[in-house]
Amino acid sequence: MNKNKNKITLSLAAALILGMSANTMAAGFQLAEYSATGLGRAFAGEAAMADNAGAQFRNPAMLTYLEGTQVSMGAIYVDPNIDVEGSVNGTQTKASDIANSAVIPNFYLSHQLNDKVFLGLAFGTNYGMETELAGDYLATQFGNQAKVMSIEINPNIAYKINEQFSVGGGIRYVMGEGHFGAAASSDMPLAPGVTVPKGADLKYMEGDDTAWGWQAGAAWQINENNRIGFNYRSEVELNLTGSASGAIYDLEALKKGKKPSASYAGSMALTLPATAEIASFHQLTNKIAVHASFNWTDWSSFDKLEAKIPSLYGNDPDLIKEENWEDNYRLAVGTTYQYTNKLVLRSGIAYDTSAVSDEHRTQTIPETDRLWLSMGAGYNWSQNLTLDAGFTYIFAKDAPMNEVDPSLGQFKGETTGSIWLVGVQASYRF
Repeated sequence: MNKNKNKITLSLAAALILGMSANTMAAGFQLAEYSATGLGRAFAGEAAMADNAGAQFRNPAMLTYLEGTQVSMGAIYVDPNIDVEGSVNGTQTKASDIANSAVIPNFYLSHQLNDKVFLGLAFGTNYGMETELAGDYLATQFGNQAKVMSIEINPNIAYKINEQFSVGGGIRYVMGEGHFGAAASSDMPLAPGVTVPKGADLKYMEGDDTAWGWQAGAAWQINENNRIGFNYRSEVELNLTGSASGAIYDLEALKKGKKPSASYAGSMALTLPATAEIASFHQLTNKIAVHASFNWTDWSSFDKLEAKIPSLYGNDPDLIKEENWEDNYRLAVGTTYQYTNKLVLRSGIAYDTSAVSDEHRTQTIPETDRLWLSMGAGYNWSQNLTLDAGFTYIFAKDAPMNEVDPSLGQFKGETTGSIWLVGVQASYRF
């Protein structure tokens, strides 16, 4: 894989969707924030909703509910406040605001080809995160930074079978990059006569790759007021190709009679897991509708991070981090209230379960249960232009963590925090 070519491709794609810095707001390093419209209802009922062209990202079958040609674009600002605190080998330590703020943009286009066939194109992201533990934090040897960034280009097609049933599908071109590292929290003896100075990298790995995936969905219009939608997004396997560096790799080179290098060519496999959603929409009165979603993510596929560095280990993998994650589930319920002909109000609540148990939680990805409280509004500026806004506050459950390594000692502590999100969306119908 040509690393420079991949970086150019990533930069061009990022420019197309207004630039991207991603953080983790759903389970693991998954991003739910595909539109500000959905944000206002805590993304409840998304696979059964068709507010604008963004509907295709959560269910391509919903394209059949969009007439003519439509464009939707927006962004969500995310401000996490996540802390990690505990003791490492008996000494107290704390890291504050370890997750960076982010802007998550999106762009969607839909087109009705005829009464049966509908086309769509989506630019967005479904996975991303970035954490950094620095300064005087005393447990950086267990991990001091982690980042995953992905950009997705997703063309879709949908077919209206009849007035009740629709199906849809699409391909996903995913561009991803990431890095993971650990550093010495103090002057650290690594071998006889070898001491790693405080702050120096023990292990650092970075790389990028592109891969393909797919999605498929269906919609059932039970009657005029009730609808069910289903969507499945495939697993995407990235092989982040780049370089590794750090004192542990330099020591390995010396053991093999080689001269230490500034970097060592290598790669690391990273699986973006499969997801599924079943959702419903119910119009109770002329003004009030309720909607709900149940989501599943196959996080059990994320069991460990391993690098391959042929010049140091041959065909044997180098273990970067044990993860041992498990599948996660999300339940969301929301309401829509048509206040006037021009103004619609939204609200929602969701509970997102952790993708990792207490015994396997790590400080670089301090994954925990989350409670979402959301509200939003949409305003028909004109017959063709709609403006949407959404706001969410997320309560992250306090959760313990315990990392043990025979050569590094033990970190025992907990993660605490909260997150708020605000987004805007503009949609135009031609």
